Amino acid sequence: MKILWIKADFLHPTTRGGKIRTLEMLRRLHRRHEVHYVAYTDPGEPEGVRRSSEYCSHVWPVPLRVPLHTSPRFLIQLAAGLWSPLPVAVSRYTSPRMRRQIDELRARERFDSIVCDFLAPAPNISDLEECVLFQHNVETMIWRRHVEHAHDPLRRWYLQLQADRMFALEQRVVNSVAHVVAVSRQDAETMRALFGVSSISTVDTGVDIDYFQPAPETAAASPRWDLVFVGAMDWLPNVDGISYFVDRVLPLIRRRRPECSVAVVGRSPLPEVLELGRRDPRLTITGTVPDVRPYLWNSAVSIVPLRIGGGTRLKIYESMAARVPVVSTTVGAEGLLIHPPENIRIADDPDSFARQCLELLESPEDRRRIADTAFELVSSRFSWDHVTSAFEQILTNRVRTQVS
Repeated sequence: MKILWIKADFLHPTTRGGKIRTLEMLRRLHRRHEVHYVAYTDPGEPEGVRRSSEYCSHVWPVPLRVPLHTSPRFLIQLAAGLWSPLPVAVSRYTSPRMRRQIDELRARERFDSIVCDFLAPAPNISDLEECVLFQHNVETMIWRRHVEHAHDPLRRWYLQLQADRMFALEQRVVNSVAHVVAVSRQDAETMRALFGVSSISTVDTGVDIDYFQPAPETAAASPRWDLVFVGAMDWLPNVDGISYFVDRVLPLIRRRRPECSVAVVGRSPLPEVLELGRRDPRLTITGTVPDVRPYLWNSAVSIVPLRIGGGTRLKIYESMAARVPVVSTTVGAEGLLIHPPENIRIADDPDSFARQCLELLESPEDRRRIADTAFELVSSRFSWDHVTSAFEQILTNRVRTQVS
């Protein structure tokens, strides 16, 4: 197949779950197919274009510097979002130059498949009818959950405005494309119920088992941290989750374990996350790290205290592959094939979340048993080769339908 893959960003540095999912799948698709990759390139991050040959045959970079959430330009985008018909999370990735690049490629090349990766690039595509939308999250649900957890009335009003605009855009796009690929059965059902979409399939989340499996000497060592949280710390659901944990769960844990230590591992921590670390010497805020595995291998329990989110959390399967037991909220583990309490612990209020963490911290035998059961699950069901084959079959079936 000849595939046009359209995304808002390049895949290196690989700092987000969506990037990991796309990178692992494209690496495998690239072995068998001709992949043309279109994305924005930031002059400050040349690694993206430089390493694109790892997963594509032809690269088509479009210059665009997307403002960081902490920059004054982002505040200007938020203000402009009062009048834009698009939600800010999407409008900041729109560009006439990107639209022209896509139009020129489609006019010049004959693609068997066109993939729009995430919702954000969709407004740059003139005609969506032939596209497959790879939808890693139900974006509307993320923004509605932001509204639910907003305490300030002005903030709640603005988030509701964004949620309404996201719903309108997402409904239009999923019903305009040829097919939608969701990352969980739950997401697929949500999109059917919310948007009335009918042409939709599911591809599970994968994990690199060999990459995350700890070396014997690491597995035998005593944990350096009691708890670890892994995730991009400029993504608002992660910021909300760790703030909730530190403010409402960690004090309950420390009533029984005053020295409980936590590692928060993820890129570009926002000021409110850095402030958490300044207030608490037993809370390690790492910022960007070259490799998350040592933090997993050197922690007793992986926590996923998310209250906002969509799609599926790769961090859970990665923790399972690293043989680290997981405590998550229901939202954090949404859409994953799990069997609590055998291979994961689930808790949705501060008391129960603290209790589950304490039970595992105080029982090495329980930690080992849950970790072993979880590893058996991911190693038998969720390799990236298996996941990519499922996605490839969806694209192949679309090509066969078009030919016939």
